Amino acid sequence: MKNSIRRIVTGHTKNGKAIFSSDNSIEPLIITSGDAAMATIWSTLTVPADCNDETDGRFNDVGTTLNGGSVIRIVDMLPGASSPMHRSNSIDYGIVLSGTIELELDDQIIKTVGPQEIIVQRGTIHKWRNPSITNICRILFVLIEAKPFKVDGKCLPEVME
Repeated sequence: MKNSIRRIVTGHTKNGKAIFSSDNSIEPLIITSGDAAMATIWSTLTVPADCNDETDGRFNDVGTTLNGGSVIRIVDMLPGASSPMHRSNSIDYGIVLSGTIELELDDQIIKTVGPQEIIVQRGTIHKWRNPSITNICRILFVLIEAKPFKVDGKCLPEVME
């Protein structure tokens, strides 16, 4: 699958002059479930982020989200694929760049989202489905740790089915 993403990162010299730290291509990799390919573009270990940290955020150890931090990634949902139902303790901003995706919640209500449309996922249980049998759906996600939603004073658990 050749669907590379150009990533340009800025930084500073020791004197504070703005520079381009890197300009490279990243290839999304198929995840173990086989329903999508993902590329982590950057992550921060804290929020607010530390701009003095020179570590390449792409190589931080992140899961779906990063406790105490943030993640930006590209997800290529493969044609005809569906994710499992899942919930994370994060607020996720999803911007559909190309293709179409169906977002299903636990009540089985489905919304179809297309290019230039945005999803704000607030810690709800959900799954993704690409209804196309030929086209990838590319989504840019920004995920930031959030406090879990509470019902009767109890936090809803993270779910990865």
